[in-house]
Amino acid sequence: MLMDAGAALLRCLPPETAHRATLGLLRLSAPLLPATAPDDPRLAVTAFGLDFPNPIGLAAGFDKDAEVPDAMLKFGFGFVECGSITPRPQIGNPRPRLFRLASDRAVINRMGFNNLGMELAAHRLSARRRRGIVGVNIGANKDSADRIADYRMVFERLAPFADYIAINVSSPNTPGLRGLQNKDELAQLLGLLTETRATIGSNLPLLLKIAPDIDDAAMDDIANAALSFGIEGLIVGNTTLSRPVTLTSAYVGEAGGLSGRPLFELSTKVLGAMRARVGSKLVLVGVGGIGSGRQAYAKIRAGASLVQLYTALAYRGPGLIAQIKRDLHGLLVSDGFSTISEAIGTDFR
Repeated sequence: MLMDAGAALLRCLPPETAHRATLGLLRLSAPLLPATAPDDPRLAVTAFGLDFPNPIGLAAGFDKDAEVPDAMLKFGFGFVECGSITPRPQIGNPRPRLFRLASDRAVINRMGFNNLGMELAAHRLSARRRRGIVGVNIGANKDSADRIADYRMVFERLAPFADYIAINVSSPNTPGLRGLQNKDELAQLLGLLTETRATIGSNLPLLLKIAPDIDDAAMDDIANAALSFGIEGLIVGNTTLSRPVTLTSAYVGEAGGLSGRPLFELSTKVLGAMRARVGSKLVLVGVGGIGSGRQAYAKIRAGASLVQLYTALAYRGPGLIAQIKRDLHGLLVSDGFSTISEAIGTDFR
């Protein structure tokens, strides 16, 4: 309750200032936070060779530089994703670049892959005790002459410290980055990363994070590439450039990616469309607009083995995680399922 009250106070600050303050508080308090209570075993999920205590993950963007993954795990997340991390540090786009759409329970950001680079992330991740599942989201530097080579570089550097790697080709805030979702570029990227993985003798799971702003042809190409190159999963999806007509905030005209509640319908539709294309051959992670157990459950029924959230956490505080897990349990019981795994993809059965 105290942490949720603190979240309310932080919302009085400008969004990026509040975010930095939150990370600072978490760094200081992390050793004092109690370990989370064990999850109900009915919420456990096994995916790409990893055993998740529950399917609720923290999406990339909150902990860009791997500062507080263990603190966030203590709030009850089943897994945490750090990043996006690029080879070299970069400051990102000019401020202001983060906007709360409070009346819409949404956020618009145009951060631009601001991070302190792979060397600092490697130092922090190598120093932590490997408890809990921590993934690393990787990207390319904005001014890189060879973005595909950037992905290989950061993969090689951070692979030893990650439980999985998320390949982010879907941020709308780095010009040209989403072009890597195109058929030829994506084949080149996935081919290089899977070859690199084999060369270093790793079996580290690779997941591709895609945009929700894609048409049927793009979904076909992405599904075919993911299956052809043998990666383990898709994260569906990133923020959207679209602006639903229901938005009421004064910031609706700001450039950048929209996240939060208005993204739920679009992202879930794309999730279901990808499930229809790949079936159970790939693990799907559902992201976008989750702020309740019922919404997390809808993603799971649409084909997600795991889900992630971030924006709702900024509005509701860390108490939201326990609430979602309680609601998930109730929904499973109501539908006659014994475990989360039984509910995955049931909308397609």
